[in-house]
Amino acid sequence: MDWQFRHYPTDIFPSLLSRIDSLVAERRFQSPELVDEELRKVGTPELAAWSDAHPAVWVPNGDVLAAALVIQGRFPGLLDPKAEFDEADAYVIALAQVRDGIVVTQETPAAEKRRPARPMYIPDVCRELGVYCITLQGLMRREGLKF
Repeated sequence: MDWQFRHYPTDIFPSLLSRIDSLVAERRFQSPELVDEELRKVGTPELAAWSDAHPAVWVPNGDVLAAALVIQGRFPGLLDPKAEFDEADAYVIALAQVRDGIVVTQETPAAEKRRPARPMYIPDVCRELGVYCITLQGLMRREGLKF
C-alpha cells in the first residue's frame, strides 16, 4: 500500500509508475476491492488519487470471498487482532490463488521479524498454499524494469 510513499516515490521512480500503469492496462495488476477500502483509510492522498484513476485494478470482493474465508479459517494467525477495520490480506492471497496470479507484498515472513505481532504474514500463508509471492523489487526484476 505504501509503495508510492515509503519505498518508491513516484517523483524519484517515474518509470515504475509507468510500468505499473502498463500492467494495469494489460489487466495483469489487480487487487481485491478490500485493498482499495483499506488504502482509503490509511493510505496517502496520492495513492487514493492513483486508485481513482485506475478502476480496472479493483476486483469485487465477492469474486474471492469464498476462497478468502477458507484462508482466514485455515490461517487465523494471519489476522491482526488489533486491526481497526477489515483486513485484505486473505483476499489478496485468494485472488492470486483463484486466478493463478502472483502476490506482490513488502511484508516479510514472521521468522524474519524480531518480534512478530502475529504468527503469520502474507509470505508465510503464500508459502503454505503454494502461491507465488514476491516483493516489489521482485516484480521489477520479473518485468525487466531498469532505472
